[in-house]
Amino acid sequence: MSSTNKEKQAREIVTKAVCGRGRKFSEATHTVTPSHKTVTILGAWVINHTYRADKVGETVEVSGTYEINIWYSYNNNTETTVLKDTAKFVEIVPLSYYDPNLRGDVEVTARVTQEPNCVEAKIRPGGGIVVTVEREYAVEIVGETKLWVLVCDACSDEEKDDVFTDDFEELDDFADLDPDSFLD
Repeated sequence: MSSTNKEKQAREIVTKAVCGRGRKFSEATHTVTPSHKTVTILGAWVINHTYRADKVGETVEVSGTYEINIWYSYNNNTETTVLKDTAKFVEIVPLSYYDPNLRGDVEVTARVTQEPNCVEAKIRPGGGIVVTVEREYAVEIVGETKLWVLVCDACSDEEKDDVFTDDFEELDDFADLDPDSFLD
């Protein structure tokens, strides 16, 4: 497009950008059955956490495993042992922001914002131990998207000042963004 005074154009730039973002906190309960009649739970912890993330529709599915270890006493509190159980999980993380116009290959990343942690372990009256584990994930989808920019090859400095502003305080679009929520 041309004007009588100066040449101005709009250009389309294809670039990779964050096209989706979400976060989810959850609690899960697991029931494990020890080989002895449990008298006292002496400790419970979660280790060996592994996970992967995949885009499923307009959500991200985080799936993986972790090992639950329960140290307990039996035989009238005269002996102890550690019970190990591997738990599998699938967590559907909804996206608070998603641009369906992304194109090309999609890159899905997940970051653990709270490692799986045992918050409670109780002996069930009928036998077995119920363990509550909490965890949280933040996810991002990166894909190709298009940006339109104004190109002003022959513009004077006055015209550039009319188009571009250094007064970002007037822009409220980014006021509610939390800089700590971005993935590294």
